[in-house]
Amino acid sequence: MTLRCVEYILYRLSAKILGMNDTGQVVDTRSKEDSKTKIILADDHPVVRKALRNDLEKEADFLVMAEASDGEEAVKLVSDLIPDVVIMDIGMPKLNGIEATRQIKAMYPDIMVLVLTIYDDIEHILGILESGADGYLTKSILVEDIIKAIRTVMAGETVLSPEVFQQVLKYALRHSTKPVQLNTGVKLTVRELEILKQITKGISNKKIAAELNISTRTVKSHMVDIFHKLDVSSRTEAVITALRIGFINIDDVYG
Repeated sequence: MTLRCVEYILYRLSAKILGMNDTGQVVDTRSKEDSKTKIILADDHPVVRKALRNDLEKEADFLVMAEASDGEEAVKLVSDLIPDVVIMDIGMPKLNGIEATRQIKAMYPDIMVLVLTIYDDIEHILGILESGADGYLTKSILVEDIIKAIRTVMAGETVLSPEVFQQVLKYALRHSTKPVQLNTGVKLTVRELEILKQITKGISNKKIAAELNISTRTVKSHMVDIFHKLDVSSRTEAVITALRIGFINIDDVYG
């Protein structure tokens, strides 16, 4: 993987990790007749497509426009129908999801591509994110989290499932060359350190609040303070910086 890819990941991960948007709500300013989020499903397994379609169509604001069984068909359907979101598998015949995503994003950069796949290795993750995907979920995820993720990418935010976040974080930690330049007097409180350790797990503010028996608002306030003290703008950068200067240790990430 190239340094350009690492920098891309760090830039995008001022992004949302799955669950950071605790409500999953998006303010919709479109007209009523065009208010539904239009979706194309791309997966080579018809059973997966059928199950996902059934679940998504239960949402009043979602419209599944079409299904594709391979990457070439996905690109053609996108060109013909112009959806808002494509839910994209990676391992498909004729054209894989990585190349299909690259072609779709080259033609229609405003169409969101949300990956839903069995692959959770760093090569596939970085490959398709570098192709322009707006989110990456694994198929072990719950349906309600897929629904939330669709709304999150529609809000213009990147979404990763927790295990994907862990992979990206580990890779970025090994390869990022961004220097750490902090005031030597920087100190984190006990509570801020507790929250940092929770962040490494890629879990939501709501879950952190429950774990630490504090309010979500308090978590968010501590996050702002942590970002300011570490001079970072995202969770990923916060964890990497904290690891490098010793506020947390590698077991907090790998554990």
